[in-house]
Amino acid sequence: CINAEMRTLVTPSNGLRPKMSKDNDSAANTFLFKPVDTKAVLSCPPITQKAVLVSIRWEIILRDKPSCTRAYRRDTNETRAINCSDKTISWDSRPDRNPALQIDPVAITHDGYYKCEVVTTHGHFYHGYHLKVLVPPEVTLFQLENGAIVCRAAAGKPAAQISWTPGGDCHTVEEPLGNDTVTVQSSCRWEDHRVSKVSCSVSHLTGNTSLSIALNQEHEN
Repeated sequence: CINAEMRTLVTPSNGLRPKMSKDNDSAANTFLFKPVDTKAVLSCPPITQKAVLVSIRWEIILRDKPSCTRAYRRDTNETRAINCSDKTISWDSRPDRNPALQIDPVAITHDGYYKCEVVTTHGHFYHGYHLKVLVPPEVTLFQLENGAIVCRAAAGKPAAQISWTPGGDCHTVEEPLGNDTVTVQSSCRWEDHRVSKVSCSVSHLTGNTSLSIALNQEHEN
């Protein structure tokens, strides 16, 4: 039989207080990792109590797509969008109350760079996010007719890492699938016939999985 144990890895929170950088300074940036099919909320730099908001501008740069701009002007209370065709990317709330951007749900195509520019009576402030979308692999463990044990982590992003207990004579290959996901497959044999059970451990940014299987000694003859 096969037993599975999943441990969840906490990904970086988008609730971190962003750094601010004034105009002509390099923008502060955060690397943000979000699992696919979840919701991401990207915050702008906080506005100080004495400052008055003038405008907000989000620039969204995705691969193989024109740059998208979402903007808000306080004096006219107007929002506008330029080259923004993705309906899953929108304001999280009313921009005059909360200028955060939401992505719901997150998809592989949302890998990219997102920058918020806030203009107040005290100056210009920026914060950028390098968003990396994570896809958990589908993990399976099985024995072939020739006796080899195969551990497969299918369609993960990024590629998963596979290890064995106890170690054996193993061969691991990676197969890119063309949509930024990768299937990793490791095949192993054990010459020591005293080994009756083996475990495969799969490490990934979305969590770690451990599977075990009893060896069918008949295949070893």
